[in-house]
This record gives sequence, structure tokens and C-alpha cells, in this order.
Amino acid sequence: MDVFVDSLLDTLKVFPFILIIYILIEFLEHKTSFTQNHKLLQGPLAPLIGTVTGIVPQCGFSVMAAKLYDKGFIRTGTLLAVFLATSDEALIILITNPSGAIAVAPLIAVKVLVGLAVGYAVNFILRNEKLARPAEDDHDEIHAYSCGREHEGKSKVKVYFVAPLLHSLKIALYIFIVTLVFGYIFEYNEQAIISSFVGGPYVEPLITAAIGLIPNCASSAVIAQTFCEGGILFGSMVAGLCCNAGLGFVVLLKNTKKIKRNLLLIVTLYVISVLVGIAVNGIMIAAGLA
Repeated sequence: MDVFVDSLLDTLKVFPFILIIYILIEFLEHKTSFTQNHKLLQGPLAPLIGTVTGIVPQCGFSVMAAKLYDKGFIRTGTLLAVFLATSDEALIILITNPSGAIAVAPLIAVKVLVGLAVGYAVNFILRNEKLARPAEDDHDEIHAYSCGREHEGKSKVKVYFVAPLLHSLKIALYIFIVTLVFGYIFEYNEQAIISSFVGGPYVEPLITAAIGLIPNCASSAVIAQTFCEGGILFGSMVAGLCCNAGLGFVVLLKNTKKIKRNLLLIVTLYVISVLVGIAVNGIMIAAGLA
């Protein structure tokens, strides 16, 4: 009962901050569209813009990037830059958790470097990739709605308060469950259970990256909260979150005519994420930080 109460109190402490952040993100995403910025997203700064927008803690921008890519409006490297930079719900959980806040800046730094490097490298390799341009009379805006939610036809109260509230409650539930599970682990048999769960610094990234591919905000929430509870190493969290593009891949996989291209993108993202995670864990071990 003590573990249960402590887990519940820890969750309730961070819930107001999560709600405020989601409300702010709703305003940001609602004001973001493609038509007004298509020249920038197709120019030399595209991977940089994609990486920076991907850092925003939501999957809305990965969904928008997937829609743009499927229509031929952005390059492959730009799409991968957005996906690699995306952390879905993880940053919000880390920011609101004292044990995870210290990892926010290093996580963002690694993801920005990886997003930029991969984005520019792939765009250079595929420099002859053809792009489409929106027609002048095309008024179909592509917005960065959170997790693919559409806002049309909804009142402002539902868009800017009810939707963030429901989403915050769902994330709070994930946080509570993970905190509760690890609370019991530490209470009863910490060393035995943890050692069998993580699999080691060079195996963890393989597992967390696979979890990160799951197209649901639960995957990023579980990865981030598990790190906060001491269940995985920093590099393993990086691997899982580099692979975590939210519903971005769901949007791409809807196009069954290009299934081989989409599967190749998934495999590429997974391999890059695992290699980055293993490298980060190796560097931390060598430096005596893990």
C-alpha cells in the first residue's frame, strides 16, 4: 500500500505541469501549417528545420512530416531528421521528473546531432530525389496536430482544454503504472529483477529501439519513465526515443503502394537508433558515467 500511495502521489505532483505543457503545445501545433512554409521545407535548411520541429515534445510534427513526404513535398533525409528528433511524450515526462530532468539537455543534444547528420547525409545521397510542389489553388493545409488528431469542427474548449486534459490523464496513467511496477521491484528484489530485465548496455538498445517503434504514446512514456526509475541506461533511452516517431509510420504505412519504401525507412531508423544507443552507452561506460 505504501508503494501504491507513493506512486499515486508522485504522479499527481507532475500532472498539473503535464497539462500546462500540452495546452501550450496545442496552440503551437494549431498555428503550424505547410503551405506557408513549403519553400523552406524543400530548401537546404530543411533537415535543420525538421530536426528543430521534431524536438517539440509531441508526435504531431512527425505526423505532418509523414503526410508531406507521402505527397512528395519533402525529401527522405528531412523526414528521417524529424523522426529521429521526435521523442513524443518523453521530454514532458523527463522535464517533470527530478531524476530525469538532468538528462533533458544531453538527450536533445544527441538527437539534434543525429537528426542533422542523418538528414543532410541522406539528402546528399538522394540529391536527385524529385519533389512535388503544392498547386496555387490547393488550400488543403497540413497541420501538425497532436498524434494525428483533427481539430476541424471542434470548439476551442475541446481543442485547447478537453483534448490536452484527456491526453494528460492518459500519460499520467502510464507514468503511474511504470512507477508502481518499479516501486514493487525496488521494494522486493531490486538487483535480481533489474539485472534480468535490462539485458546489459549493448543489448538494451536493441530492445528499447524495438519498443520505440510501437506507434503509440505509451512507448515513449514507458521508455522515459523506465529511465527515470533507473531501469535502463541513458544510451538505451536514446535508442528508444530516436526510433519513436509516434504515429508517423502509421501515416506512411497507409500507402500500401509504397510498402517496400516504408519498410526500408523503418529498418533504417531502427538500425541508426540502435547504433547510436550502443555508441552512447559505450562512451558513458568508458568515461565512467555508467
